[in-house]
Amino acid sequence: MKIPTPASRQPRGSSCRQIGFHEAVQMIALLLKNGRRAASLLGLALLPLMSGCLFVTDTTRMDPDVFVRETAPVFNFNSVSSNRQPELPPQPGQLSTRPPDLFRTRFHQEYGPPVRGQGLQAPQVQGYNAPRPQGQMMAYGLPVSNPLHRVMYGPIRDEDRSLPAIPYGRIDPRYLRQEVSYQTAEAPGTIVVDTRQHFLYLVQSGGKAIRYGVGLGRDGYAWSGRGKIQWKAKWPRWTPPDEMVKRQPELTSISAANGGMTPGLNNPLGARALYIFKDGKDTLYRVHGTPDWQSVGKATSSGCVRMLNQDVIDLYERVPKGAQIVVI
Repeated sequence: MKIPTPASRQPRGSSCRQIGFHEAVQMIALLLKNGRRAASLLGLALLPLMSGCLFVTDTTRMDPDVFVRETAPVFNFNSVSSNRQPELPPQPGQLSTRPPDLFRTRFHQEYGPPVRGQGLQAPQVQGYNAPRPQGQMMAYGLPVSNPLHRVMYGPIRDEDRSLPAIPYGRIDPRYLRQEVSYQTAEAPGTIVVDTRQHFLYLVQSGGKAIRYGVGLGRDGYAWSGRGKIQWKAKWPRWTPPDEMVKRQPELTSISAANGGMTPGLNNPLGARALYIFKDGKDTLYRVHGTPDWQSVGKATSSGCVRMLNQDVIDLYERVPKGAQIVVI
């Protein structure tokens, strides 16, 4: 007996055809004749007897356009393929100017200096071998998620003062604190200041050094030679030399005669100062912090060695009194 299937329950795109008892028996006999492998399909052969119908896919009712659209590879979708960068085919003898086939996302940054006048926006990517315009500032895009620099240059509480975070993403990455290979005849613990590259090295054992970016003196004010860190101070008081007061009379209120400038976040010596002596005499030059983080990597001071406040605090803890310093 056939059990009719309501039209509302029939699958769309399928048809139903009644099969007789003798036809079903013939199908079972054929399956058993093929052995054990076909025996597992016995249940399928019994389906017509139970339902009275055999459902066959009606391919004539399929929409080819819908099928293609629903089964197309994901990378052919417009929402993704439009994210690819167009590229002209390379000419004979010419290398491709496009990086590997990566989608443009907010994670694919170019870590180089932005063009002057464009603020902190990274320049348009022109390819691996694209030349950079000469004489232009670069915009530095170290990822803000970099945990190492976030800790190094984040806000800190020091003594009874709070130092603000340094926007290290706006500083040339070369001038950020890092350990580097450094071959020198100087003993570990010696400070070496490279005035040409604006680097300060703290020599370590094993051919290594901790390198810091520094700001240095303008032409005519820089000091060079070999000395000793005779004294160290936390949150030092700044007393401008008499020669500086003569050049800048506006500093008279904080001259030595008036007690100097009290320590603080606006003090030019910053959070720490290491005093350079030579032959037992004060050279009046210092390695010190600065609230002006933008001066690092430049020649703007009156001869001292400026460091980021977070860096000079780190150096202060590593360098003992009496350490040697070489300024070259």
